[in-house]
Amino acid sequence: MEPRNNITYFVLLGLTQDGKEQKVLSIMFLLFYILTVVGNLLIVVTIAVSKTLGSPMYLFLANLSFMDVIYSSCISLRLISDLLFGENTISFQSCMTQLFTEHLFGGSEVFLLLVMAYDRYVAICKPLHYLVVMRPKVCVVLLVGSWVGGFLHSVIQVSMIYSLPFCGPNVIDHYFCDMYPLLKLVCTDTYVIGLLVVANGGMICTTVFVLLLISYGVILHSLKNLSPEGRRKALQTCGSHITVVIFFFVPCIFMYARPAKTFPIDKSLSVFYTVITPMLNPLIYTLRNSEMTIAIKQLWRRMVT
Repeated sequence: MEPRNNITYFVLLGLTQDGKEQKVLSIMFLLFYILTVVGNLLIVVTIAVSKTLGSPMYLFLANLSFMDVIYSSCISLRLISDLLFGENTISFQSCMTQLFTEHLFGGSEVFLLLVMAYDRYVAICKPLHYLVVMRPKVCVVLLVGSWVGGFLHSVIQVSMIYSLPFCGPNVIDHYFCDMYPLLKLVCTDTYVIGLLVVANGGMICTTVFVLLLISYGVILHSLKNLSPEGRRKALQTCGSHITVVIFFFVPCIFMYARPAKTFPIDKSLSVFYTVITPMLNPLIYTLRNSEMTIAIKQLWRRMVT
């Protein structure tokens, strides 16, 4: 179905119009992007080659890191290019592709974080049944379910915006294509579409976040039954997960679980969850996870010897 509009491209206003600020930001975001890619790929490679990181938790963590690399790439690469070269136009089709990709990987990450919380719940609250409950076939089903959930979420988002008429302004007051800034440019009433966007994006973020809070509440309550060493290890792992969850979901809920309007703070907040959070995830998981830290050191020693 072809979109009913005469717009062939959009103009992205970006983060700033100041030339000096653009150059500084381009270097800063390039550094952030390199750290994101290197850190997350290091986690993927370490888990893939390590013989000690074979539990489902690390399988899910490797997938999370892979999602972070692609999610960050689909936004950061264009952001860096626009800041560096001042090419701030994006074709209609490229805009829709970016919208689809970011929601595919962002949505899949939402469901994967819920899967990771379930894995920790079983490991800590049902340790004797862990190998049975989290057997390989179940892990594959949970992973596939995360990807399918993200795909359906993304298809719904893009299908809602793609067929709307864009027949007037083509300037997006943002640094990437997203639902609310695009809805501002539609030349028809978007009230119903806005409600559907909130239902599809905001409700998913909010519901999953509540489920995560409940699951980690149950986990933390059950720690009193563990030995001091088991309690320390569980707190170490869950602390990493909770930190990632807060960094990811709080901005997500603010951005999407509200009426379809844009605010001046949106761009700054978007930088946090599209650029900063994917970069911080490897640090959070490696610094607070002794098994991962040891495996990375072993991989490093193997590479230099």
